[in-house]
Amino acid sequence: MKKVGLFFGSFNPIHIGHLILANYIRENTDLAEVWFVVSPQNPFKNKTSLLDEYNRLEMVNRAVEKYPHLHASNIEFGLPRPSYTIDTLTYLHEKYPETQFCLIMGEDNIEHLPKWKNYQQLVTNYELIVYPRLFENRKKDYSYPDNTNIHLIEAPIIELSATQIRNMIKRDKNIRPMLPPEVFDYLEGSNFYK
Repeated sequence: MKKVGLFFGSFNPIHIGHLILANYIRENTDLAEVWFVVSPQNPFKNKTSLLDEYNRLEMVNRAVEKYPHLHASNIEFGLPRPSYTIDTLTYLHEKYPETQFCLIMGEDNIEHLPKWKNYQQLVTNYELIVYPRLFENRKKDYSYPDNTNIHLIEAPIIELSATQIRNMIKRDKNIRPMLPPEVFDYLEGSNFYK
């Protein structure tokens, strides 16, 4: 059975930090592929600074085109909004019964997991690959005693955010080193994030 890691996000825009993490996790786990699941609307995020989902999907497609094991996914575009991870996983499980899906998430999301829709079902039925993040009140141990599906992996800590990039674009600063070249070319000359 093929094992696929799902990296959910707004990818507003996708940046080199996303690619470094996804590639590292794919190369250092038993995942066959990593799918970047572009979320049209995250229930915990403000929609005002969100670029149209098709533009964000196009940037992800361009960013991953040279990585054979990384893929862009628009699976949530046809699902009810806002997007809930458990609903997307249920849909994917039905659509691809021969594929084992697991979640890739930042360590900062673990403490908020109990706020997620049907989170118990999530941590019971799906493996969570958790990469380290620096954030306030960071604990060393997020283990669920009754659950072995949460695995913290030693991935590089990337302190780069799409918010920082959007703010730099607004201030007309050079963001070229922070983006895959194909994404920089897509944004250059556009009015996105200005």
